[in-house]
Amino acid sequence: MTGLRRVEQIMGTGISLDLADDLPGLDVLADEVFAWLRLVDARFSTYQPDSEVCRLDRGELALADASADLRFVLDRCADLWRETGGYFDAYATGRLDPSGYVKGWAVQVASDRLLAAGAVNHCLNAGGDVRVRGRPAPGQAWRVGVQHPWQAHAVCQVVVGTDLAVATSGTYERGTHVVDPHTGEPAGALRSVTVVGADLGTADAYATAAVAMGLGGLGWLARLDGYEAAAVTEDGRSFRSDGLPVA
Repeated sequence: MTGLRRVEQIMGTGISLDLADDLPGLDVLADEVFAWLRLVDARFSTYQPDSEVCRLDRGELALADASADLRFVLDRCADLWRETGGYFDAYATGRLDPSGYVKGWAVQVASDRLLAAGAVNHCLNAGGDVRVRGRPAPGQAWRVGVQHPWQAHAVCQVVVGTDLAVATSGTYERGTHVVDPHTGEPAGALRSVTVVGADLGTADAYATAAVAMGLGGLGWLARLDGYEAAAVTEDGRSFRSDGLPVA
């Protein structure tokens, strides 16, 4: 058998894994990926009262007693707060919620582990947070469709590559769920923001920050170092950086 594809529901979304290598033990590698993602969900969920994030937020867990993963995520969120001028804020809603970084980070870690295990050709897609490596077949590149912000079953562009992290944030699925931490108000001027680069956790956070910035996020996206971006405003205008690897 060449390759493997598996889909599971974790973190409230469908997560698909495509392993394109002809290797023994692909089932075991897939098991490990989904076990890791379930662990992240249990640890970081803001909906499960016994998660570390909820216990820390309620003051029932001391930071010193938290897992190394949680401490790492909080440190990285603090860095991202500084990098984005405070627009990426794990406390934007008034309670601890690092979700804007966690899903991308978890997928990035899973992809890094697959690469280290020899599965060099794979695609892991967690509800639009996508990490691709290698090729789906010899001579081909991975093609990542970005959902159209008004048409649920259409794509507005296709990102192409062999080593890419692609993260999209916006208002088209969950409404104005991103809060501008400087005003406390929901941010709705940008309907969709996609960020492409090397690290999926960072791309995920940058996309969330740009949505929080509103129209000011367009200029900020244009100045990003090492990351390309695309955005669609609520009134239908589009922006795309010159280096975005689209088909």
